[in-house]
Amino acid sequence: MATPTAFAAPPRRARNLAELVVGYVTEQIASNTWKPGDKLPTESQLMATLSVSRTVIREAISRLQAGKVIETRHGIGSFVLEPPREKLDIDMVPATTLRDVLAILELRISLETECAGLAAQRARPDDVAKISAALDAIEATGSNGLDSVDADLQFHICVARATGNRYFVDILTQMGSALIPRKRLDSAGIAHADPDAYLSLVNLEHRSILDAIARHDADGARAAMRMHLSNSRERLRRANEIADTHD
Repeated sequence: MATPTAFAAPPRRARNLAELVVGYVTEQIASNTWKPGDKLPTESQLMATLSVSRTVIREAISRLQAGKVIETRHGIGSFVLEPPREKLDIDMVPATTLRDVLAILELRISLETECAGLAAQRARPDDVAKISAALDAIEATGSNGLDSVDADLQFHICVARATGNRYFVDILTQMGSALIPRKRLDSAGIAHADPDAYLSLVNLEHRSILDAIARHDADGARAAMRMHLSNSRERLRRANEIADTHD
């Protein structure tokens, strides 16, 4: 009886291996192991992890670039991009009055309190570093007499990014500078405060939020964010009552 001929398994094709690498990278991103802005491992590290050749890694990188999953910066490396998605359709009425700003602060208290708590639970060292850098930018622009509103917004967005929940980021980004009262009104003037002292106080509140997130104190982060936004609302509410008595 003739012995059946044994056929060797066909070698794995580079195309299939590239798909394996693409799948690995997208899985890391989907699981929040790698977040937008994170740098991918080097080609050599990916080769060692996945046991594939440099040619395979480069083909996979090209596909990921074409799919706008990553971007490659020459001489630096490849970085995770924000996933493409449609923006939330929020029809925000511009905050042009003090009452509008108070209403926005009520919304922010409910939204950002939980945001800060989740950030404290999930923040990685690089998330904390980004929040700290945003706070430094607020202080630097303020001390130079420049408008710190955009830096203030970035601080809050950095906190949102640290949650790993893209919808917090979407909402805060789309609401934009309407979230920051000083953009619409002279909050320090309304609250009868010295602008430098007012900014210092606000930044102390920001610092408390950062410190709680850095030590992964979720309850402390929620409390610090709620206190910060509630204090802002209370300062403006009192000023609004004073203004009403003079109408």
